[in-house]
Amino acid sequence: MEEKLGQEPSNLIKVVLFGPESTGKTTLAQQLAEHYNTQWVPEYAREYLQDKWDRENITCEPHDLVPIAYGQMRLENELAKKANQVLICDTDLLETKVYSEAYYNSTCDPLLEEYALKNTYDLYFLTYIDTPWEADDLRDKPDERERMFAYFKEALENNNRKFVILRGDKASRLSTAVKYIDKLLQKHD
Repeated sequence: MEEKLGQEPSNLIKVVLFGPESTGKTTLAQQLAEHYNTQWVPEYAREYLQDKWDRENITCEPHDLVPIAYGQMRLENELAKKANQVLICDTDLLETKVYSEAYYNSTCDPLLEEYALKNTYDLYFLTYIDTPWEADDLRDKPDERERMFAYFKEALENNNRKFVILRGDKASRLSTAVKYIDKLLQKHD
């Protein structure tokens, strides 16, 4: 089963939108995919947990995290086969690891942790908390945005991940992200 958490070989440039809830990751993922005429990988946890909420009125529990990780990597590997030079990932397993540790007393399933650290990406875009909070069934930490942002930043730093912090409105974030992806594409050619 472990291989289901790994990345399939690819020559794509892979970028990850990374950060606390309600910071514009999905919107930016869609904008970038449109800009580069490529695929974006949605956050599988949202689909999985919304379905769980709708059926049971229960939020995420620790035993949900590995199935979420499997679903995320299945989507990433499937969409990588259809992508055009760049794959935009709305999340990755490192983000799932961060949430696991933040919500469950600094713990993370060892298998999830192994692949969160093993899978690689060319660049992370860490989304800052200067976007308006939008409530939904799954978001639950509107008063902890600064702490969560610091936790996400620390995870990138501690794991030596190359990242750029995105701030500002949608247009500013898109412009900054495009600038960095274009540099990666130039080096890749």
